[in-house]
Amino acid sequence: MKKVFLSLLLVISFVSYSQTFTCEYDYNEKTDSTLIKKTPDYLIHESVFGTTSTFVFFSLVNSDETPYLSLQLLRKSKDFIKASCLNQASRIFLQLANGKIVTLINSSEEVCSNLSYNSAEKDNISILNSYFLFSKDGYEDLKKYPVTLMRIKFTTETIDYVLPKEIKSENFKEAVYNPEEYFIRYLKCVE
Repeated sequence: MKKVFLSLLLVISFVSYSQTFTCEYDYNEKTDSTLIKKTPDYLIHESVFGTTSTFVFFSLVNSDETPYLSLQLLRKSKDFIKASCLNQASRIFLQLANGKIVTLINSSEEVCSNLSYNSAEKDNISILNSYFLFSKDGYEDLKKYPVTLMRIKFTTETIDYVLPKEIKSENFKEAVYNPEEYFIRYLKCVE
């Protein structure tokens, strides 16, 4: 009887949580000929080692009924930062908790990070932005299963990122992020 009661309580709390979640947009515009929605940037990975910080942000975009993943890779360091580039062969591979691997395809020809210098803090800053298309294979699984590992294939290298259940950011003090469940929570916002 206790198990039935606890199971019922768990299901009710899960359903009420999922119903209270609302989508937020940085941009939401619909006209007779176009539809564009963009969710806010969301921290997926944070690494701070010595004087070097690396951040990976995702946002989702729907442009005329086509969903895209917007990737932003931000690096900040006192040392020189080498440029990162993506081309048509670049991919994001997402390994799900069920073992399936979902591939996202870069939609840009070739794009490299922009380098700048913050003279006030004496930091080199590198920003790379690109958009990735979802493949039909695995799209539905992204809405059901957490992502445990992300691999980004750049032009000259491949980098793996382990996605934690929760990030309490060292740099964004007021926010707690849940990278594993990003697609479960937000993919519905651009459908």
